[in-house]
Amino acid sequence: MLQPVSLFIGLRYSKARAKSGFVSFITFFSIIGILLGVSALITVVSVMNGFEGELKKRVLGIVPHVVVSSDQAIDNYPTLINQAHQHPRVKSVSPIVESEALIQSPSSLKGILLTGILPDYETTNMISEHTEYGDFNALNKNAYHIVIGRSLARQLSVNLGDEVRVVLPNKTRFTPMGRVPVQRVFKVVGLFNVGSQIDDSVAYIHLAKANRLLGHPTSRVSQLRFYLDDAFVAQQVVDDFAEQLSDYQVKYWQQSQGALFNAVKMEKRMMWLMLSLIVAVAAFNIVSALVMVVIDKQGEISILQTLGLNRLDILKIFITQGMVNGLWGTFFGTLLGLLVTFNINDLLAVMNINLFGAAYGDQQLPILFQLNDLATIIVGALALTLLATLYPAYRASRTMPAQVLKHE
Repeated sequence: MLQPVSLFIGLRYSKARAKSGFVSFITFFSIIGILLGVSALITVVSVMNGFEGELKKRVLGIVPHVVVSSDQAIDNYPTLINQAHQHPRVKSVSPIVESEALIQSPSSLKGILLTGILPDYETTNMISEHTEYGDFNALNKNAYHIVIGRSLARQLSVNLGDEVRVVLPNKTRFTPMGRVPVQRVFKVVGLFNVGSQIDDSVAYIHLAKANRLLGHPTSRVSQLRFYLDDAFVAQQVVDDFAEQLSDYQVKYWQQSQGALFNAVKMEKRMMWLMLSLIVAVAAFNIVSALVMVVIDKQGEISILQTLGLNRLDILKIFITQGMVNGLWGTFFGTLLGLLVTFNINDLLAVMNINLFGAAYGDQQLPILFQLNDLATIIVGALALTLLATLYPAYRASRTMPAQVLKHE
C-alpha cells in the first residue's frame, strides 16, 4: 500500500529494536505512564461524575429549588400553585409550615425540623417515593400521625406503630402546673430513607396538625417550595413569576447548598489536574527517548537528506515515531480504563474492600460514564504526546549532513 515516505520511515523506526537498551527502557515506561494516566483519568472522572450525580439527585431532590415565604400567611397559595404548574420547568409546588421541635421516645430525645405538609401535593416528592416502610399518605387520616427517617427511628429505637412525643420548646401554654411547652403524642406511620442528612433531622406531619401545635388557623401556609426539572434554572423561573412573587421573600437553593456544589466542582477540577500531570510526565518521557534516537540515527538522517528528503519530511518522521508510542499508550489505557470503570464495584467486592465503611453495608461506588469526558481525555493525551515530539523532531530536522558525514 502506498504511503508517504516520512510516514513509512517513522513507522519502521517505531517498530525497529533500538540499539540502546536504555532508550527502549525509557520508551516502554513512557507508554506505560500514558496507559496508567489515561486509565486512571477515565476511572476517577467517571466515579466523580457519579458522586456529583448522586449529590444532585439526593440533595437537590430534597432541598427545594426555590422557597417563597412570608412573615404572614400566604393566603392566595392555591392561585400561586396553579399559576406555577403552568410553567414548563416547574415539576411541583408544596405548601408547608415548619418549626424547630424535639422528638422524644421512651429511650431518647432529639432535635428535629418539624414540617407540616399536604400529602396530596407531595406525590412526586422524593420523600414519598423513598418511604420504605408504612404509608406516606397515612398523614391524610384525621389522626396525629408522623413520618420520620429510618436513621432517626433507629436513634429513637422506635418502629412503625410506635408512639413518639413531639415538643415545641418555643411554644408554651398555661396549665394547672404552670407554663409548659406545647407537646403532642404522634403515631409513627412511615419510615423513609433517602441517604442524606434529613433522614435523622426532619419529620413530617399533616399541615393542619402542625398549625394546631403552633396555634395557627389549620389552613395557614407560611412557605411554598418549588421543585423544578432543572435546579440551575431557578433564577429564570423566579424572573418569570416576578410580578406574582413581588410581595414575598424568595430564596434559592444556592444560598443553602451552593458552597457544597462549588466544593465538589473544585475537587473534580483538582482531580483532573493531578491525573493530567501523570499523563503529561509520561508524554514528556518521549522527549528523552526521541532525543536519544535522534543522536543515534544522525548518520541515517544525513543520508536521507542527501537522497532528497527535506527538513519537513525529517520532522514528520520523528513526529510519527513519537505519536505511535502515544497512540499505543492511549489505546491500551482507554481499554483498561473502561474495563476498570464498568467493573470497579465487582473488583472491590472480590478484594473485600468497602470504601464506605461498615455503617453503609453494601453501598457501591456510583459510576457515570460520559463520552465527552472520554473524548477529552483521549484528545488531551494525544495532544500532549504531539507536543512532546516537537523538540526532538525539530532537532532532527536541523541535522547538517556535511558535518555528520565528513568523517564517513
